[in-house]
Amino acid sequence: MAVQWLLVCHGLATLLVVVSFLCGQWPIFQGTFIERIHYFITFGAYDYFLGVFGSKGTNVILSVENFCCDRPNPILQVVYLAIIGATYYFIVQSTFSYIPGYYISGVHRYTSLLAVGVGVVLFLLTSFSDPGTVTAENVSKYLSAYPYDNIIYSEKECATCRIPKPARSKHCSICDRCVARFDHHCGWMNNCIGERNTRFFMAFLLWHFLLCIYGTVAIGLVLAGRLKELKVIHILTVYYGIENSFASLAPHVVQWLLGSYNTQLLLMVFLAIVSLLLAGFFSYHANLCFTNTTTNETFKWEDYIRWQQKLNEAKASTAALKAGISDLNCERKPPESKWKAFFRRSRLEDVEPVSKNNIYDKGFLRNLHEIIFPSHPDIPFHKPNQSLAKNLDKLDSLFIFIYGYYMVC
Repeated sequence: MAVQWLLVCHGLATLLVVVSFLCGQWPIFQGTFIERIHYFITFGAYDYFLGVFGSKGTNVILSVENFCCDRPNPILQVVYLAIIGATYYFIVQSTFSYIPGYYISGVHRYTSLLAVGVGVVLFLLTSFSDPGTVTAENVSKYLSAYPYDNIIYSEKECATCRIPKPARSKHCSICDRCVARFDHHCGWMNNCIGERNTRFFMAFLLWHFLLCIYGTVAIGLVLAGRLKELKVIHILTVYYGIENSFASLAPHVVQWLLGSYNTQLLLMVFLAIVSLLLAGFFSYHANLCFTNTTTNETFKWEDYIRWQQKLNEAKASTAALKAGISDLNCERKPPESKWKAFFRRSRLEDVEPVSKNNIYDKGFLRNLHEIIFPSHPDIPFHKPNQSLAKNLDKLDSLFIFIYGYYMVC
């Protein structure tokens, strides 16, 4: 029984750490212990250890940090391979002896290996493919492909590469190169995610999400088959007199599974949690792809909108102050009703909302086409075929109509 409670406590502690790390900065957790745990994980622990180790220890830690975070290195790539290799090894050792089973066929011994192999291939493609490096030879083609919007991108020169900086590009300080349609630098891939390899990155996320779901369901079917083959339900109801209902049987079945198949259950929980994380990450990046936006541009738009809002608020405040001063200089008017004064709209509420004008958003299907079939830097950039563009526009409009009709119904 102590093992079961230990597993439950371990799961709750893991859930608390994950929620605190990912969601601790949300307003709903402000002032709670979850926010404090989030701060400790992200900043507090690091600052504390820097103070504990003294000047020499601090220099060593900063050197390690510089190697791990500010330079290209394969550490997280090795960690990924170790995680996927160890997970598959434990699944083989603990579960393959029950395959084929009552609910699962023997073919999954081979399809599982194939699925893991495809995942590793996508990982290698994302890690070692060119993200879209901008050079002096192809910069003119990228300049013609991505016009400046003069909002978040304006004509300038890269201070490091000393070449014109195309719109949507960024100089990665880790890789030390300019990348076209820069999204972010991925430590797991030890590579930038840009115009040329976003498709591989998205395929990697989607495939690993499906891989985790596949592993969770397969192990679940194995355990369900063991319940059936060993007639656990029959024994519990006939020999132990337990009522044949879900509420009565569930605690006993869970206790039996924890005692007999705890490794398989831990693997199921691990794969389920990872699948949820991958689903969220994939959904976020899929939304960016559908709107032809990058992670880098998301931060740029947030900064721009915040700055514009502050500017509009300052203008409204100035206008309100001038109006108030002019009211004082005018002839005295009869006192205004308190009710009218209470419900009168404040001039500060007339601040114009700031909208996002993304000129690179060409519609759902054309955005998707740009991700899947990026332009090659060695081939001149041509305008898309007019008939193809019209057909894509029609399909995009049809897609929006169907989606809107579905949402209304």
